[in-house]
Amino acid sequence: MTLNIWWMPLVALGVLVAAVAVGAVIGIRSGRRADARPAALVSRAERLRALPSFRAAVRRRTALLSGIVALGAIAVLLGGVVAARPMAPKTVQPVNASRDIMLCLDVSGSMSDVDVEVLSVFEELLEGFEGERIGLTIFNSSPVQVFPLTDDYAFVKEQLQNVRSSFDYVDETPEHWVGTLNGPGASLIGDGLAACTMRFDHQDDERSRSVILATDNELAGASILTLDEAAQYAKAQRVRVFALNPVQGKDAQVSAQLADAAALTGGQSYALRATTTVGDIIAEIQKQEATTLKGQAQVILVDSPNLWISLMLVAVLGFVVLLSVVRDAGGRRP
Repeated sequence: MTLNIWWMPLVALGVLVAAVAVGAVIGIRSGRRADARPAALVSRAERLRALPSFRAAVRRRTALLSGIVALGAIAVLLGGVVAARPMAPKTVQPVNASRDIMLCLDVSGSMSDVDVEVLSVFEELLEGFEGERIGLTIFNSSPVQVFPLTDDYAFVKEQLQNVRSSFDYVDETPEHWVGTLNGPGASLIGDGLAACTMRFDHQDDERSRSVILATDNELAGASILTLDEAAQYAKAQRVRVFALNPVQGKDAQVSAQLADAAALTGGQSYALRATTTVGDIIAEIQKQEATTLKGQAQVILVDSPNLWISLMLVAVLGFVVLLSVVRDAGGRRP
C-alpha cells in the first residue's frame, strides 16, 4: 500500500493541539462547576475523596475522558490517512477475446465508387464491434498498410473517414494514391491479397483471421503472385477470405475466379448489395469462435481506502458514544 505521507507530521501536531484543547475545555468546565459549589461541600472534599464510590467514579470518568481523547486522535489520524488516498498495487493483464479482420481494398480507378461504399458501410458497422481488431490495407500496383490491426475504434473511424474523403480528389495527390502506384500495372490482386494476409500478427496464436477483399479482379499487368497462389498462401496462414465483387454475375470468368479463391480459404464471394453485403460478411465472421489474445501484464496502483474509512467511522462512532456518556454522567452529578 502506498500513502502520500509527507505532511503527516503536521496532522499529528494538529491532533496534539486538538487533544490539549479538548482537555483544557473539559478542565475549565470542571473547575467552574467546582468553584460554584457551596463552601461547606468544599470543606468536606477530603472525606468525599476517601470514599470508595467517589474514587471509582473518578477513575471511570478519567477513563472515559482518556478514551474520548484517544478516539478523537485516532479518528483524526485515520482521516489523514484517507485524505492521503492509500493505494494498493494491482496486476492486470489485458485480454482481447475476439477476432482479427483485415479490410483489403483495391483502389484502382474502376473501384473508386465501390471503395467509398465499402468504407462508409464499414464505418457504420464499427458500432456493433465488440473487441474485434480491425486493420486496413489498400493496393493497386503496390500495396500499402493504412493502419495495423487495432481495437481502437475511434482511431479506426478517423482513418476510414480520411481514406474515404480522399476519393473526392480534392487534393493534388489523394491519400489512396500514396504508395499504391509504385509498380507497373494496376489492380494486382494476387499481390494485394498476399500483402493483406501478411499483415496478421501473433502467428503462433490460434486466432480467428479474416480478410474482406473488395476488388473487381480486373488485372492489368503482371503480378508477382496470381490470385490462386495468394489464396493458397492465405489458406496456409489460416486466413479466410471474403470477396466483394461489384461485377459478380456480370463476368462469369471473373466471378468464378474470385469465388474459387474465397472458397479455397473457407470464405465466400459476394455480389455488391449495398449495406447488406458487408453486414452479412461481418455476421459470418462473428460466427467463428473467438479466441483469446493476452496482452502484457501491467502493475497499476488503485485507490484502496475502504479499510481505513471503516476504521475511521468506528473511531468516530466510539468518540461520539463516549462523549455522550460523559455528558450524561456530568448532568446527573449533584
